[in-house]
Amino acid sequence: MLMDKTLAEQLAFVTGHRPPAGGAVNGKAARTVETTSPSNLTPLPPTDDDAPPRQAGGSASHEAERDEPRTANASWPEPQPLNEKIPPEPYPLDALPTTILDAVTEVAGFVKAPLPMVASSALAALSLAGQAQVDVMRAQKLTGPTGLFLLTIADSGERKSTCDGFFFKAIRDYEAEQAESAKPGQTRCRADLSAWEAKHSGIRDKIRLLAKSGKETVDLETALRVLEQAKPEPPRIPRMIRTDATPEALAWGLSKQWPSAGLVSAEAGIVLGSHGMNKDTIMRNLGLLNLLWDGLELAVDRRTSESFTVRGARLTVALQVQEPTLREFFARSGELARGTGFLARFLVSWPESTQGHRPFTEAPENWPHLAAFNQRLTALLQQPVLINENGALTPKMLAMTPQAKESWVEYHDTVEAELANGGELCGIRDVASKTADNAARLAALFHLFDGAGDEIGKDAFEGASRITAWHLYEARRFFRELALSPEVADANLLDCWLIDFCRKNKVPAVRRSHVLTHGPNSLRNKAKLDTALEFLAELARARQMKIDKQAMLCVNPKLLSEGEP
Repeated sequence: MLMDKTLAEQLAFVTGHRPPAGGAVNGKAARTVETTSPSNLTPLPPTDDDAPPRQAGGSASHEAERDEPRTANASWPEPQPLNEKIPPEPYPLDALPTTILDAVTEVAGFVKAPLPMVASSALAALSLAGQAQVDVMRAQKLTGPTGLFLLTIADSGERKSTCDGFFFKAIRDYEAEQAESAKPGQTRCRADLSAWEAKHSGIRDKIRLLAKSGKETVDLETALRVLEQAKPEPPRIPRMIRTDATPEALAWGLSKQWPSAGLVSAEAGIVLGSHGMNKDTIMRNLGLLNLLWDGLELAVDRRTSESFTVRGARLTVALQVQEPTLREFFARSGELARGTGFLARFLVSWPESTQGHRPFTEAPENWPHLAAFNQRLTALLQQPVLINENGALTPKMLAMTPQAKESWVEYHDTVEAELANGGELCGIRDVASKTADNAARLAALFHLFDGAGDEIGKDAFEGASRITAWHLYEARRFFRELALSPEVADANLLDCWLIDFCRKNKVPAVRRSHVLTHGPNSLRNKAKLDTALEFLAELARARQMKIDKQAMLCVNPKLLSEGEP
């Protein structure tokens, strides 16, 4: 029965595939582990950070220090579970079209960023290049854009900007070429606009003078109205990649500059923490981005500057955000970020960090697979973009073959069944309700990339559905974690980090000072580290000890065996 399977297995069942198992897919199996911490625990000279943590009351970690055991393997009680954890699933790399798969593998082998982040960069570039070309029909009366919203939750330094640089090269080159070829037209437009402004000013001055003397101005008013209709419009020049635009500035650019754009940032705090996302404007701006995802018409009324309307625009969003920044965004927006359906539209990924496991590698002399990917994007970008007289895009509508439609319906219904109370997706109904839409969007983009004909085939949909099912699983992992209090979340983060570090380096303990300088970013603070450690000590999972006058964070040895919780 489907109900007896995990979520990943349920949704894989829809397409008849299982995600690839093992570590080779996530790019970590072949890596050489390097660390700045010596594996023999040789003491460093004492520092202030090595001092015992000061905690109110007799905390478990204080008690451990007063006992002053000589080794990290001193007597330990049975460890208690911290909370129910959902382990990550391997990214379904083989669900990508071959050319995209090869390019992602090639870039990941050099950059060594988390594989889901590398793949998301490739998908974002594909979305931005293809969204102006095609829309997708899921069923009669169910049509929409193909632009994707992607959100990667990861610390700074995971190399998202580097990945974007590889996969967005064709788009940046296209922008530069279009800007260069538009220069003569811009020069003419400036001259025409200067002449128009002179005529406009002259007619207004005449109307003003005649009005003062009480004379008739009907003919001049008619001439002014005619002139208004003839105001020169600057040429539309593709400016597609935006990095720090507020939602309103983004909408203005879609209306006045080019109707297809991508909000791409490795520091999403610039976007989510901008003044356009303050408590007074956040609901309006989240609604604005929602409308752009849906491709709907949007009127922006201004009091002090020109109002405008966005028609037929297409938007891709690809953001990386640190977990504390996202938590702060949730706290500031209250229930709006999820209540408005804003985050429901995103393909979320929360990959494990690769920092500390990225030995230097010389760049390859040739990048044949990445070159093939960018050549295909260039071909898509050079296809004519259909824009009507209102400035709205009119993309080609892609339908599904009967076989692909059947798979889409099965995917939709399998997810829908889990939205009921008690279902596996009950806690993320908002996200799950959009996954079938996202699967259709991604399938249309895969079909467009492969140039496979007039209708989306079953293979394109099945690959897309496996990827969106993986992202749905990731959203469930993250939002369950987000529901924890910050203190418990910190304890969970520290627990995972300590166990991972000790297993990889084959040591029973870690210097406290090393955790403060090299541990999770959100725990590089003495007070927060102490609070997290108290939780772990009370559950007999970790504790602070003095070993050779060094403050060490020791892990219960029973947790260091592979396969232990």
